[in-house]
Amino acid sequence: MPAKTILSPAQRAAIFDPPADHATIERLYTLGPADLVQVARRRRGPNRIGHAVQLCYLRHPGRALVAGEAVPDAMLELLAGQIGCDATDFASYAARPTTLREHRAEIEAWLGLRAFERADVRSMLAVGSEIAASTDRGETIVAGMVDRLRLGRIVLPAASTLERLALIVRTRARKAAHAGLIRDCPAEQQAALDRLIASDDDGRTRLGWIREWPEAPSAANLKGIVERLDAVRAIGIAADGARRIHAARYAVIARTAGLVTAQHLRRLERPRRLAMLVASMIEMEAALTDAALVMVEKMVGALFRRADRTRSDRLLGQARMLKDTARLHARLGRLLVEARASGRDPFRAIDDRVGWDQLERSIRFAEDLTRSVDDGLEDVVERYPAVRRFAPTFLAAFTFRTARSGDPLLGAIEALRTMYRDGRSVLPKRVPTSFIRPRWRKVVQPVEGTIDRRAYEIAVIVHLRERLASGSIWVDGSRAYRTLDDYLLPVPAFETMRADGNLRLAVSPGFAQWHEERRTLLARRMTEVERAAAAGGLVDVTIERGQLLISPIRRSPADEAEALKSQLYAMLPRVRITDLLVEVAAWSGFADRFVHARSGVPASDPAALMGAILADATNLGLGRMAESSRGLTLPRLRWTAEWHVRDETYLSALAAIVDCHTVHPLAAVWGPGDTSSSDGQFFRAGGQGEARADRNARYGTEPGVLFYTHVTDRFTPFHTKVIAANAGEAAHVLDGLLDHESDLVIREHATDTAGAVDHVFGLCHLLGFRFAPRIRDINERRLSGLSPLDPWPTLRPLVAGPVNVRAIEADWDETLRLAASIRAGTVSASVMLRKLAGYPRQNPVARALREVGRVERTLFMLDWFDDPGQRRRTGSILNKGEARNALARAIFFNRLGELRDRTFENQRHRASGLTLVTAAVTLWNTVYLDRAVRHLRGSGVAVPDERLAHVAPLGWEHVGLTGDYLWAEIDKPRERLRPLRLHQQGRDA
Repeated sequence: MPAKTILSPAQRAAIFDPPADHATIERLYTLGPADLVQVARRRRGPNRIGHAVQLCYLRHPGRALVAGEAVPDAMLELLAGQIGCDATDFASYAARPTTLREHRAEIEAWLGLRAFERADVRSMLAVGSEIAASTDRGETIVAGMVDRLRLGRIVLPAASTLERLALIVRTRARKAAHAGLIRDCPAEQQAALDRLIASDDDGRTRLGWIREWPEAPSAANLKGIVERLDAVRAIGIAADGARRIHAARYAVIARTAGLVTAQHLRRLERPRRLAMLVASMIEMEAALTDAALVMVEKMVGALFRRADRTRSDRLLGQARMLKDTARLHARLGRLLVEARASGRDPFRAIDDRVGWDQLERSIRFAEDLTRSVDDGLEDVVERYPAVRRFAPTFLAAFTFRTARSGDPLLGAIEALRTMYRDGRSVLPKRVPTSFIRPRWRKVVQPVEGTIDRRAYEIAVIVHLRERLASGSIWVDGSRAYRTLDDYLLPVPAFETMRADGNLRLAVSPGFAQWHEERRTLLARRMTEVERAAAAGGLVDVTIERGQLLISPIRRSPADEAEALKSQLYAMLPRVRITDLLVEVAAWSGFADRFVHARSGVPASDPAALMGAILADATNLGLGRMAESSRGLTLPRLRWTAEWHVRDETYLSALAAIVDCHTVHPLAAVWGPGDTSSSDGQFFRAGGQGEARADRNARYGTEPGVLFYTHVTDRFTPFHTKVIAANAGEAAHVLDGLLDHESDLVIREHATDTAGAVDHVFGLCHLLGFRFAPRIRDINERRLSGLSPLDPWPTLRPLVAGPVNVRAIEADWDETLRLAASIRAGTVSASVMLRKLAGYPRQNPVARALREVGRVERTLFMLDWFDDPGQRRRTGSILNKGEARNALARAIFFNRLGELRDRTFENQRHRASGLTLVTAAVTLWNTVYLDRAVRHLRGSGVAVPDERLAHVAPLGWEHVGLTGDYLWAEIDKPRERLRPLRLHQQGRDA
């Protein structure tokens, strides 16, 4: 039986073997003068190069050379060139084993190194224990030991020695963490935890019931979530119990607990089983709390949408009646005019020709039609029964908090709780009303001194929803609905980072300096654009009599580019999508990024891993993937997906492909690699996925979600997330720029009009990104000023007014703290933008950020006016994102391209898998397009880069996306690239 290891072969090589790339070899193994003197003392060439190799090995990686070990050729060539011998001499080195030992002893003494001893085992166990307290990753533990040995100038022992020590400390750390989680857990609590995994007569467990909560928004499903939440709370596991152990160690236990089944838990030793159940209950309480709050938010949103639909239908019906009413009133007017002219009695004429009953009905209808409406709130109140079905459950299940003492909304919540609990249908005589906004007050208090109970109940729920969204009210036990300040860096930490110059922001920490820099820059740009506009020097832009007119960008001729594209793609070899993924994995190593959730080891079943990824990307699902793949079974796919396929592993794997594509020479033809765009792509929802999806009239009447994806100017997608179809895209622009794991350094980002809001302009400026959106209604947008407008008469009509500098100055520090928190990763930009937008009255920080954004939007618009290159660049990168969407739609073809997943997690995996495979196709196409271009140029055919820039690596006609999925090449990757289809080119010619 082979010895148990903690490192994969690749991880072991990365730590204990010399590097393979030329740049690192040159950096580490270039000998100094003293080194050359030591080597020159050897007489024969084999001894000189062998001595040099041993010297380099003991320096890095810090271990001894093993007899018969294969040394990298690049390393031998470098050393041979330095010491004046031949690299082949190394083959004759150490023919006598004594030579190897003697040279090693001499080098160790000269470098001041010593061998690893038995006494070092204890110190390595101490070092490893310290590291293992926070991680399960064997690579991290072993690397920490190696670093300590190198620091102590101790020669590294065999890799197996340190691996055994790492296994020991990891086991000890796991047991210590398990004991820490269940410390002070009484016997009754332990028994309650054990009952969670006990099967009933039907083979079901209470743990399975808790985990499988319904997600479709309805009152019945909300009750189901609250029932599960009550069951979890009844066990009595305190959320702060997670703080008893290291946060990273707890995260590993919690992640594992969320994956294992009750059957698997029953087989574990008792301390580990109880610890995982404790972590599971802590996580489930938070997850269920957030799920219930999200469900209420969706139900209230649906309430307004249905009320709007009812109102719209009524107005449409009234519009049909309006014509009849107008016709009657026209007859009435004509009748009165004729009666006046003829002297006839008008009342008799009305009685004879119209009829008083019909006239009275018409007048009532006109009065109803023209009376003032309260924004459709009366239609919302008419849907009171829907609110009453879930409001008692919702208010009774949670404890709401606020920083404001005596908050009237909390008083109103308590009044409703009491009324619901007592089974009454009458409000107390005095209830808080000061929290009600004027829009609602007309409906809640139609007559002074009276309160419409139904409207009051709905108003409380609606106001609570808005306050929860903004963070001004938070909920005990929730992670998504916390106080706003909890998301930001603590003030002392922020001040320390500011004093150390470590905010990592793109602006001066002082307001005065920032203000002077922007005022000077804005004045200069206004002067430049004013001068150009007055002289008629703006390209395709005119400003006359206060009216701005920008002509559309003229497209360059595409016939030659299309011909080149057809010629190149005709040469590309045909390939199955399975083989394409295997080849891209060999080039980029993305498969190694899908590490085990607990151990951190790459997947040992590459076929199952690829099948699970492809099942997500093509929307096929694991069951049908098992049916369509030879040799793959559903259990293999399911196990691999559960333990290796997660959001973070998808993100890391995508980064590997992006980085591989970025360094490819052909990629530079399409752009510098520092520009990107983002856009949402709508996917319909069907089946079980329809219940939790949202509708957006922009995409029709069917429910669905958006895959919001960031794409580079080189066509590679580097980030994606799933957002609601009716959510604003602007809040999510910055997430992809900050949260990707690739080596990309994005400097400029473009979106369509949906992302072009002032808050995004402001945050992009603070974080160091140039925001360059394509604003559809830019003619209607207005500039803002930081100085008097007298010097710019041409631009003056386009200026809405001055920037509120005082608002920026008053909250400059808090605005910087917000941006620094986003940069540090304590909170995402999308969360904070949604929180700030949720305030009923504008938050001071949101106001300051908006004013900063007005300055940056003005600077951008001035650039848009006088720089046609900016307009073309923005249009080009957005077109690249739209072209990638076509590839994504082609790959995501199964189940009619509909999302039928019940859970949001599965939808995220679908989006991540799709993005990964589109990136893989892009990289594969780039590699083979490069070969095709080289072939044409080698044949004397001119292929200018300017024309090649219009050939996108997004074609898929040559990729077999359907049929049986075969993984025959996964264990024997191709050593050489596939041949081009040159005979096809000849026929086309």
